[in-house]
Amino acid sequence: MTGSWDAPGSRDAPGPWDAPGPSDAPGSQDAPGPRDAPGSWDEDGPPHPLALRRTGRSEQEPDRLPEVRELEALGWEPAPEELAWVFLPYVWPPADRTWIPDRSTHWAVDTRLDGHGHVTGVEATPLAEAELHDLDRETEELLDALTLPHRPPGRLWLLRPVGPYPAVGAVLDHLRSVARERGVEFRASPELLSLTRAELATLTDSGPP
Repeated sequence: MTGSWDAPGSRDAPGPWDAPGPSDAPGSQDAPGPRDAPGSWDEDGPPHPLALRRTGRSEQEPDRLPEVRELEALGWEPAPEELAWVFLPYVWPPADRTWIPDRSTHWAVDTRLDGHGHVTGVEATPLAEAELHDLDRETEELLDALTLPHRPPGRLWLLRPVGPYPAVGAVLDHLRSVARERGVEFRASPELLSLTRAELATLTDSGPP
């Protein structure tokens, strides 16, 4: 889905206050937690400091938010949207996860075609609150089935790679590979949750190669 860019002059317009600092400013969410902790959504933790530079609703989709782009430049990656990984930020090592307020807009795109299959028009409209609630409800139902607490609302999660892997995607590829080897189906299930929790603990302890 495609959303429009924020109009010039909005809080998203580049300015001297938006320039990334020389290093990733630490926040309390970066403090390491116990390696054997069962997991948490960091319910009372603050967002990453970079998120405090902007407020108000943006017309950008989540991955186009300026604060997301800035965090990506510092080594953070948006948590995967696949429902199989619905629990991932909950079990990810606390020192390598963070969140920012979700001030994005989710868009529905309506594409019109003529009788020959040619595109005659495209219209994008923001998803209604009821539609957003339906998306949240599907996530909540999966977490209920895993006996995990619901995610705090209004957050976008970002992760950093752990162990010897250079990117979060490489960590996820490793987890999928281990799941295949052990006959664990790739879907949100207690088995995948348990495997992921154990493998992340091993990777966090292993450090660089």
